[in-house]
Amino acid sequence: MPVGSRSARAEATRTRIIDAAAPLFVGSGYRETTMSALARAAGVAVQTLYLSFGSKAAVLEAVLDADAERHRSGWHPRSAADGPALLRGYVEYAAAEVARRHPLDAVLLAAAADPDPAELLDRARRAALAAHARVVDELAERPGFTTRVSLQRATEMIDALLSPEVYGRLVVGHDWTVPDWTEWAVRLLVAELFPPAVP
Repeated sequence: MPVGSRSARAEATRTRIIDAAAPLFVGSGYRETTMSALARAAGVAVQTLYLSFGSKAAVLEAVLDADAERHRSGWHPRSAADGPALLRGYVEYAAAEVARRHPLDAVLLAAAADPDPAELLDRARRAALAAHARVVDELAERPGFTTRVSLQRATEMIDALLSPEVYGRLVVGHDWTVPDWTEWAVRLLVAELFPPAVP
């Protein structure tokens, strides 16, 4: 078999496993999802699963990476927007992303007592914090940005309000709608980061 064909088949098998693994992790949880169950769902031998990924944590990591790759478009600031409008646009984008990703984030949160998922969760949190920090750098260039808090503290405010934990508590736990949560976060962040000028 030509090398290219073998490589394409291996990649197709990985994709099939990833596509089968995502709903299994979400539906059953990380701990309860076995390698045997993953292999059955993907229609492959358990040995193939181990050869392709090596471990259950690696399968979960591949699921998370595939999800990120499929939604890589990201948020692009509007250069003409004033500070509060720019902040609103980012909060609306980030809240929609947290809502979309929440089933997988919930898997990580529930499995965080295990070292491998805990490492993946830490990586996801650091990536989110870095994204928020880039936005705060943009916001800090806009007139009216607060001088009362540091850029680090502003980043941490956004990170807290737009976290999967807060989404889970308010939207999943207390039946807020995503627009309710988004508007609440916008109001708080605009008040903190673009306070009205004191005469």
